Amino acid sequence: MEPKKHHHLLADLWESYPDALSNNFQSEKSYGIVNHLSDILAVGPYYHYVINIADYSLSQVSESITSIHGLATQPTTIREIIDQIHPEDLEFVLKAEEATLVKMKEIGFEHQLFLKTSYCFRMRVAKGDYHLFHHQAIHLAKDDLGRLTSALNIHTDVQHITQSNNKIVLVTGIGSRDDYCQIDLSKQLPQFDIPKLSKREMEIVSLVAKGNSSPQIAEKLFISPDTVRTHRKNLFRKTGTKSVGEFICKCIEWGLLQLICFTNIEFFI
Repeated sequence: MEPKKHHHLLADLWESYPDALSNNFQSEKSYGIVNHLSDILAVGPYYHYVINIADYSLSQVSESITSIHGLATQPTTIREIIDQIHPEDLEFVLKAEEATLVKMKEIGFEHQLFLKTSYCFRMRVAKGDYHLFHHQAIHLAKDDLGRLTSALNIHTDVQHITQSNNKIVLVTGIGSRDDYCQIDLSKQLPQFDIPKLSKREMEIVSLVAKGNSSPQIAEKLFISPDTVRTHRKNLFRKTGTKSVGEFICKCIEWGLLQLICFTNIEFFI
């Protein structure tokens, strides 16, 4: 029997792209990638879950989701996640999802397993107020016709870093793809001039974001602490920042952190 669909805000939009999203229900499977995301972009409280596209049900939901949002039980449908979004941000989320689908269609839906989308919006937290969350979506599996059957979403609370939503939507390549598409939905902010970082600088950005000190970074990268400090000074100069907090905030705005974090992930689909 075909599973019952759980209607939600994004359902009509998603279903208007039948070439990209599948209605064929596939039995639940465990995705090895989830195990590789447990310590990624840990710049704040976060959780992840897998969406089963055919019926919009959830699986492999992080236990932390209940404490972060103050829920009595773990959500079982995407609608329960959307219900946590600030009412004033729902229109933006709808536009952001549409922007990602338009861009992926332009790139080619045949590449969607190697494309990641991200943007920010406010969500209700356990205390009853709203925090800004950074949303990332990775496509996990396709059916025989190349249509998406499941996706992994990661939500990170970044309220302690920034309370302002720049309304920038990113579509970035992962694995074998190097796409970087920035879509400004604010109608106010100009496109950012993203600084070019070396491979070593990108490694240091990732480690700084995870809270590592200069000596710890030096040990992990097998370089001297003085070399790390020089790199950090250069990174501050390139990004026009003066503190680690300001630096991480800029990296999130520009998509540098999420791009770096998913550079070397192995896929076990």
